[in-house]
Amino acid sequence: MLTKRLAYGLWIVVSLLLVACRPGSSAGPSARATALPLASSTTSTVPPRPVVIDTDMAADDWMALLYLLRRPDVAVQAITVTGTGEAHCEPGTRNARGLVALANRGDIPVACGRTTPLQGGHAFPAHWRAEVDTLLGLTLPTTTTRHTQQTAVDLLTSVIQASPQPVVLLTLGPLTNIAEAVRRTPALVKNLAMIYIMGGAVAVPGNIAESGARIANHVAEWNLYVDPHAAQVVLASGAPVTLIPLDATNHVPVTGSFYGRLKGDRVSPVAGFAFDVLTKRYAFIQSGGYYFWDPLAAAILTDESLATLQTRALSVIEAEGAESGRTLPSAVGAPVRVAVSADGARFEPLFLSTLNN
Repeated sequence: MLTKRLAYGLWIVVSLLLVACRPGSSAGPSARATALPLASSTTSTVPPRPVVIDTDMAADDWMALLYLLRRPDVAVQAITVTGTGEAHCEPGTRNARGLVALANRGDIPVACGRTTPLQGGHAFPAHWRAEVDTLLGLTLPTTTTRHTQQTAVDLLTSVIQASPQPVVLLTLGPLTNIAEAVRRTPALVKNLAMIYIMGGAVAVPGNIAESGARIANHVAEWNLYVDPHAAQVVLASGAPVTLIPLDATNHVPVTGSFYGRLKGDRVSPVAGFAFDVLTKRYAFIQSGGYYFWDPLAAAILTDESLATLQTRALSVIEAEGAESGRTLPSAVGAPVRVAVSADGARFEPLFLSTLNN
C-alpha cells in the first residue's frame, strides 16, 4: 500500500510539472480553451464501463460531460442531444463536439433528437436557450468529432444494441430521446445496466415557479416538466433506473468557497473552462440558487456511495396543470432507486480532482 501511495504521489508531481511546463498553459482564464491530454489509468485492470450521455447541453451539463470525459473508468460511446432541452440542436451538437475536443477523447458520435415533447407544449424559457446556444460567450477548440447523420434515437439504438456489455445511460435533460428509443425498440432495456436520470423532485419542492419563468408549478423539476409523458414512459419501461432528483442535488450547492478553490486550483484546460463557466454564472452562485445538478448525477454514476439511495415506486403526473411533471410515490408506480441525499463534502474534491486530471 505504501509503495502504491508513493507511486501515485510521484505520478501527481510529474503530471503537475508537465502541465506547468506545457507551452501556453496558464492557471488563469483564456480567450480560447485548448485540448487536454487524456487522463489514463495504468493500475486498473477493470475495463472502462460503456456510457452513453443524453444531454440538453445547459451550462451544468458541460461540466458533467467534461467530468465523465476525463474519467479513465468511463468509455463514452455516444452523446445525444435532446432538442427539447435548453440548447437547440445545431449549437447543442456543435458545443458537445467542442467539449469532446477539449477533453481530447477522440471521435465520439454526436446526434440530436426531436425538438418537441412527445406530448404537450412545455419548453424552457427562450432567453435561457439563447444563453447556452452561445456557450455564454465562451469558446471551445475546433473539433473533428463527427456529427452523425443518424437521429439521436437511431444512434442510441445502434450503440446500445451493438455493445458487448450492458450500457450505462446518463440523462441530463428532458427524457424525450430515451422514451422514443425504448418505445420504438422495447428490447433496448435488456442491454442497459442502469439509467441515471437527473430529474424530478420527490419529497422537496420543485424548481419551476421560483425560476422566474412565470409558471405556477411548485412541485415539478424542469427536466421532467418539459416532457412529463416521456418521463413516465422511461420509468415504466422496465429499465433499471436511478433518479437523482432535487432531493439530492439540494445538498450540493455551488458555493463561493468552491469557486475560490477552483480559481486557485485549475491546472488543466478542462478545469479552466469550468472556472470560466462558473465565472459567467457568478451572480447566480452568489444568489444561493445554483447547484451542481448534472455534475452530481455524473459523479454518482462513477461512485454511488456519494448518495443515499432508497427504492421507491414512482409515477409522473402527465396531465396539464399546476402539478404537471410532478414525481410522486404511487402504489402502481415503477420501482426506482432514488438519491434522497448526497455527500457534498466528498463530491467537491472528487469533481475538482477529475477536472484537473
